[in-house]
Amino acid sequence: MASIRMLVIAMLALAAADARAEGRRDVPYVATSPAAVQQMVALAQLHAGDVVYDLGCGDGRIVIAAVKVPGVRGVCVEIDPALVRLAREEAEKAGVSDKVTFVQGDIFEAPIQDATVVMLYLLREVNLRLRPRLWKELRPGTRVVSNTFDMGDWEPERQVTVPPGSTTIYLWRISAARR
Repeated sequence: MASIRMLVIAMLALAAADARAEGRRDVPYVATSPAAVQQMVALAQLHAGDVVYDLGCGDGRIVIAAVKVPGVRGVCVEIDPALVRLAREEAEKAGVSDKVTFVQGDIFEAPIQDATVVMLYLLREVNLRLRPRLWKELRPGTRVVSNTFDMGDWEPERQVTVPPGSTTIYLWRISAARR
């Protein structure tokens, strides 16, 4: 399993390098598995009043799962207009489009200050570029959950392996000391 995981990570990194060379997005779209989506939502310990941002939301599946928790709202930030349309369609099919705001934009520029939870499935290098912004703009207590990729020397509060053992989900919490 570890060799498959390393192969997937290498393929994602190569695809991202190709995309940047062609002036496209920083991270190629790869769908999050249903098991990883459920683990991300569980690890975030969502409750009524939470506002979940998915930075690079793709088809919206993480936010769609999150807003099924009563009282949770979501924001999908995605640079690709085709994926924004797909995410809207998927939210409509799931009957949750009234709970999700869709933002076509850059994850480094879209406002994120009202997030209580931020979900990520970005490459490690993108997480590291995003990390100072998270520390600066998010309130203490905000949870950050990442699929597969860590945040360098920022130690996670928890990490969980999703069966069959090929995906790690990380949880961090913004602290007052980080601000």
